[in-house]
Amino acid sequence: MDLVSSWEIYYLNRQLDEPIVQNAEMEGFLLHLQNSVKEDIIKKETGLHLYSIGDVEMISNNDDDTKDDTPSTPTNNHQDVYSPIHDTPSLYGNVLASGKPADLVTPFSKRTDRFAVKFSINTISDVDNGKQELNSENAENDEYSIVKKVITRKRCSLVIRGSGPKPGCRFMYDRTEDRINAIENRIRKHASALVASGLYEEPTDPTIASPRSFFAVGMICCDGEGRLNEKSVMLQSSIEHSGGECIRLDLQHLSHYSVFPGQVVGIGGHNPSGHCLVASKLVDSIPTSVAMEDLNPSKKQAIDKENQPTELLSNQRELSMIIAAGPFTTTDNLLFEPLVELLAYAKRRPPQLLVLLGPFIDSEHPDIKKGTVDMDFDDIFRFQVLRKLEDYVEGMGSAVRVLFVPSIRDANHDFVFPQPAFDISLSQIASLPNPGIFEANEVKVGCCTLDVLKQISGEEISRTAADAKPIDRLSRLTNHILNQQSFYPLYPPAESVPLDFSLAPEALQLSSVPDVLILPSDIKYFIKVLNNESEETKSGKCIAVNPGRLAKGEGGGTFVELDYSGGPDKINASIVAL
Repeated sequence: MDLVSSWEIYYLNRQLDEPIVQNAEMEGFLLHLQNSVKEDIIKKETGLHLYSIGDVEMISNNDDDTKDDTPSTPTNNHQDVYSPIHDTPSLYGNVLASGKPADLVTPFSKRTDRFAVKFSINTISDVDNGKQELNSENAENDEYSIVKKVITRKRCSLVIRGSGPKPGCRFMYDRTEDRINAIENRIRKHASALVASGLYEEPTDPTIASPRSFFAVGMICCDGEGRLNEKSVMLQSSIEHSGGECIRLDLQHLSHYSVFPGQVVGIGGHNPSGHCLVASKLVDSIPTSVAMEDLNPSKKQAIDKENQPTELLSNQRELSMIIAAGPFTTTDNLLFEPLVELLAYAKRRPPQLLVLLGPFIDSEHPDIKKGTVDMDFDDIFRFQVLRKLEDYVEGMGSAVRVLFVPSIRDANHDFVFPQPAFDISLSQIASLPNPGIFEANEVKVGCCTLDVLKQISGEEISRTAADAKPIDRLSRLTNHILNQQSFYPLYPPAESVPLDFSLAPEALQLSSVPDVLILPSDIKYFIKVLNNESEETKSGKCIAVNPGRLAKGEGGGTFVELDYSGGPDKINASIVAL
């Protein structure tokens, strides 16, 4: 390849206005040529080459000589100086172990509120939980303290529950029949549970005119394409009772309610005209048992192949976690600085389980959307994410685990919901479907990376009684997930959600209340202990967590550090700024 061809590749990739060589572009073009030569030399190496500090210093010292000489003819069209190569971090300037050039100052590196605690709930002491605060000045160098803390912790058990789609599954076979069956099954399940509680009578057809009060079960829907409002609320009953017909629902006589499209509710009321169901009572939750498990053994997958040690019995129902949700890199580069900083924090305060929720290779990242990334998405994930996690678990020993949960925004994964787990089979590193449920030390945790809270918030309408206490909206939104026993109760789904009912519809079910429910969202971070008890139902306590985003724009975001010790009333939980 000659110099002219290299220039053509450079100006096309940079999207310059015209192919005429300008003096202002010469410095960038020269750097492009130098990186192409370096990458060509590295690719000639056989096998995996691990660079030492000597290699880095040699390259750094030779940079000045390289600039004075005429560069060799490049053989590779890689032009993005921030993109990693396949076997090592980028080699330009003085490279740090994290893969970031030492002379590159990013907005992320200049943040001021590093590891500041934004919010915390403390009901157990650090001493009782086996954690001690490290001195911030000496923590990074105190290797003995780190090793001692890892040794004192026991490796947690890990069991993945449910029956989500399998890696490599076929999708885009969703039929209208699948959607109808999914809705019908939800309505019937709610009706059966309400009748079985003994608090409600058998549901009847709400479309039949009747001056007498009756009880009906159906799904909230809108009478048009627009947003739901009090005048456009309709109730779609089951095919069994009304042939799936819809009827207008009058909520004016209710002092309080909170409804959204797709919500399955019980309605007590009457239908005097046959055209409108006048509601006098609305039941938006069904009786739930925390201990209920309807999963058969074939739907359990134990990650541990070996028998659990007897020492684990003393640590049952005790679990320490660090929870972080993507993006894991800032919008101005693909250096994954937030992930590096998170792992540095996890080394100083090692949890038993590090839960990472996608997106990892964010399809909304500017470089990925523009198509300027010169590396395969799978390779970016492997070398910029997985390799860092492998180094982390190798350095921390066998007491730590890492759990991945994908996102529909992951450019290197299937764009479908529910979503299969990453195809990962590494020691101490596992993956969960999206949504998914797992148990660690018998602590049940539910996860969903889809921003269901934000989507329900945009569709929900509500009324609060005049004499009622102020309602925490974030708690109410999260309670919808528990009350509906579904990770995604919204229907029809948002336009951005590739909901496929042909893929394991039972994967969306949340049949029992988890101890911890992780719901990453763009709305404000929170940690809440939910205790949704009404006079008819008791759903039990649940710790709801929105860790926020690890990276926000060009700066850092937040993550959650959670220590669970026997129950929702015995936790230490903090939202930490990165």
